[in-house]
Amino acid sequence: MSGDKNGEGVQGLEQALEDLEKIVIRLEKGDLPLAEAIKQFERGVALTRRCQTVLKEAEQKVQVLSEGMLEDVDPHTLKKKEGGGSLPLC
Repeated sequence: MSGDKNGEGVQGLEQALEDLEKIVIRLEKGDLPLAEAIKQFERGVALTRRCQTVLKEAEQKVQVLSEGMLEDVDPHTLKKKEGGGSLPLC
């Protein structure tokens, strides 16, 4: 999964969620200057998008595995392999 290569796998997701929680707490306090609040909000949006991407990739992988189609799917792209042959598991 491409997310794993970019540090966006499970550990990256957990860190992003922690960072997002900290941002929400800071914004809810309401004591940040406007420019800093906007900067934090933008970072929060970026973190949210990253989390959504990682979760979507994980959901797709679970769906592929649960359908028993692993032999016909490239594990890196999660797309069906053309030609119908199976991929090596190693």
